[in-house]
Amino acid sequence: MKRRYLAACAAAVLAFAPGAYAQVQVGAVEILSGPAAAYGIAIKAGLDLALDTINQKGVLGGQKIVLTVEDSAGNKDQAINAARKLIGRDKVVAIIGPTLSNEMFAVGPVTNERKVPTVGTSTTAAGITDIGPYIFRTSLPESDVVPVTFKKAQSRGVKTIALMYANDDAFSKSGFDVMKESAEKLGLKIVTIETFGSKDTDFSAQLTKIKGLKPDAIGISALVEPVSGVVLQARSLGIGKETLLVGGNGSNSPKLGEIAGAAADGMIVGSPWFIAKPDAKNTAFVEAFRKKFNKDPDQFAAQAFDTMFIVADAINRAGAADTEKVTAALGSTKFDGVMGPFNFTAHRDPGSNEGVVVLEMQAGKFGVAK
Repeated sequence: MKRRYLAACAAAVLAFAPGAYAQVQVGAVEILSGPAAAYGIAIKAGLDLALDTINQKGVLGGQKIVLTVEDSAGNKDQAINAARKLIGRDKVVAIIGPTLSNEMFAVGPVTNERKVPTVGTSTTAAGITDIGPYIFRTSLPESDVVPVTFKKAQSRGVKTIALMYANDDAFSKSGFDVMKESAEKLGLKIVTIETFGSKDTDFSAQLTKIKGLKPDAIGISALVEPVSGVVLQARSLGIGKETLLVGGNGSNSPKLGEIAGAAADGMIVGSPWFIAKPDAKNTAFVEAFRKKFNKDPDQFAAQAFDTMFIVADAINRAGAADTEKVTAALGSTKFDGVMGPFNFTAHRDPGSNEGVVVLEMQAGKFGVAK
């Protein structure tokens, strides 16, 4: 009995000793398995790399951030269960993610109701931050990025365009809506609008119709796997490089080059980041990422890297691992990272789209489009 009593006393002393074994719990819900895992794996890598630096000093006077990452597998129900685990079991002070807009529309209402700040790093669909006051995002919405991409297409002589999109997920539909609006504002003629399912593998009917209409460009809004399938089939059906391929945020992944290979050469996408950005912080990030993971980072890793620092900074400025205080601190964020200067708008979206560049795929890699 005496031994148990002494052990309990020792534990109590350690628990209240300043900085001793203290930890701040942060959660993440990401796709780590399944067809869309490339996004979540890149995001997790960016978060982990940032923590290497953050935890050298810690937060709140030296406490370490413990990041618990739950796999959603791209399934909305699994994503909701993951968020509930992080809140109920791990008592997290903030949640990063989930990966896809579809998932955020399911998870957001749950975390918002529980008043846990939730920061999406890759959720670009319209309406994300409308979910509630505890929902933030560091990813530029498609409405900021796609118009820049379409202006680049127009500057290359595009006057007519066919649009294709996956009609079974919110992200792809939202991206399509922005593509359509952008084309109309620029005076581009939309020759046809074709839909498909995100798990489809045969796009021949849609592409055969498009080939007959001979548009100057094809805009595709979907995740990278179906986009890659569309690109491969378009080229195999004889739609040549004279037809410019234009992608949304889902296309902005190295997976496009890995899957579609040379067929994707010449495709353009908009991005708030690119690997060769001539900035000391970005150069250091790319070098550190390559050293840790033996591969290049992508946009999703870069956004996650900055987001982990933004969340850590908010915890520090909050002065406590308290969800309400962290939420308030996030709202007043002023941060300069690999993505450039960052702040949240009053509606918790990124405050500027000045950093958007248009990238072009060549030989399996993205470079700045000329």
